Amino acid sequence: MKLSGNKILITGGATGIGFGLAERFIKEGNSVVICGRRKDMLESAEEKLPGISTIQADLSSYESREALFNRIRMDHRDTNVLINNAGIQQWMAITDENFIQNAKDELAINVEAPVHLTHLFLKHEPLTTIMNVTSGLAFSPLAKTPVYCGTKAFLRSFTLSLRYLLKEKDIEVIELIPPALNTDLGGKGIHDFAPPVSGFIESVFEQLSAGKDEIAYQFSEAMLNAGPEERNAAFEKMNPIQK
Repeated sequence: MKLSGNKILITGGATGIGFGLAERFIKEGNSVVICGRRKDMLESAEEKLPGISTIQADLSSYESREALFNRIRMDHRDTNVLINNAGIQQWMAITDENFIQNAKDELAINVEAPVHLTHLFLKHEPLTTIMNVTSGLAFSPLAKTPVYCGTKAFLRSFTLSLRYLLKEKDIEVIELIPPALNTDLGGKGIHDFAPPVSGFIESVFEQLSAGKDEIAYQFSEAMLNAGPEERNAAFEKMNPIQK
């Protein structure tokens, strides 16, 4: 994709990877719209990134996704890039009383939202690029986040199919495959051990400049290029047998 002169919608753009992408895309000479559920975080993003546009939206809701698309068509009709970044991660056991509700929440945000928004934006004539944010856990899951990992494996598979299906429409489909990064995904403090978002963002733009459509980093790059034995070894390391 071209790295400047775009109008970009980033879902879940007020924090973490989404915010890092927004900051860098603005620096590269793009206009950026971000959406998120929390008004306070959107306001904080506006303070940090003057000129950014924000839309409050709960992407777990079908009606809210429709409203977001209509708002883009009305107020930001030149938007040509959709970045499906919003996601939630639940650390849970399958025996938890609230397991099904937590699973439904993850499926709504991590699966239904990107699929629905993709379908909607394919009706939007200026669209040139769709970028889906998956995870290194799509290749080798962390059992403590069983549904999250499954949703990211789904989104990777969907992205591969989407790239094939949209070739004839000349719409570029890019997959960002982050490893664990130092964000609040899953809860505050859980990922304090992980590399900073800034290093991942720098790598993303280097790889975008090189024309790559699968962009991975550190652990996720290793998993992208790994064979079955290496992925199995990674799974065993992340999920030691309890004795």
